[in-house]
Amino acid sequence: MRVPDLDLDLLRGFVTVAERGGFTAAGQVLGLTQSAISLKVKRLEELLGKPVFTRGAKQVSLTREGETLLTYARRMLALNEEAVRRFVAPPIAGRLRLGVADHFVPRHLAPALASFARTWPELRIEVEVGRSHELRAALAREELDLVLGKRRDGETEGRVIFTEAVVWVAATDFALTPERPLPLAMLPQGCMFRDRALTALARAGIAAEVVYTSPSLMGIAAAAQAGFALTVMGRAGLPEGLVELPDLPPLGTAEMCLFSAPNPSGPHYLADFLIQSLCDGAGL
Repeated sequence: MRVPDLDLDLLRGFVTVAERGGFTAAGQVLGLTQSAISLKVKRLEELLGKPVFTRGAKQVSLTREGETLLTYARRMLALNEEAVRRFVAPPIAGRLRLGVADHFVPRHLAPALASFARTWPELRIEVEVGRSHELRAALAREELDLVLGKRRDGETEGRVIFTEAVVWVAATDFALTPERPLPLAMLPQGCMFRDRALTALARAGIAAEVVYTSPSLMGIAAAAQAGFALTVMGRAGLPEGLVELPDLPPLGTAEMCLFSAPNPSGPHYLADFLIQSLCDGAGL
């Protein structure tokens, strides 16, 4: 039996639909009509003999086979791009101003930046770590070229890198005291996780008070690890000494995204390379 070759153009259409959450949005990115994107995905499904998307009334979602294919497709596209860059693309020099929400530090960022440095040794990367909404404001002022951070519910800007569950966490020996308000360690006002947590508790009629505030995620984690308070984090990267608390109101999921400036100082494929490096490092 002859094994068919996977068409990179079809894979690119598939990956764009998966990242953008729909055929129309993918078409806007690739400069194609919705029907053209749909045809690419249909041809890919025929080639594989399996559906890669479940199509709903307003959005599409990956099937199990689609999730598996997405990992391979990203790797194949990244390898193709690396080969083309090696022989065709001119050397890149200058600087790339990168804003990083501290949810990415130090979990997956360091390996991605190391890969960046090996591929473009003449490119100087300037990294600013902060809170997502502040970094995105700097991006809008054109003080940054790229931002890795969260987007709020209902937003469509940015390219999704991964989605993770938002959970309540505390030290392993933390004990809830029913007659006292929940002691919370939180980031300052404006944090999406803080807003979501306080809203969920209020709706459930659970008393709580913020007893510790820190501008850094490491500070919040330290307070929780000490047993001083509980906090809210993404499930994918819990620090050591913290465990999930299952009996509190659910907090949904958060989308971690890459946001680009309208006129970044580096070529667009730097963003593609960074996304792939982060996905590889996270095992996504």
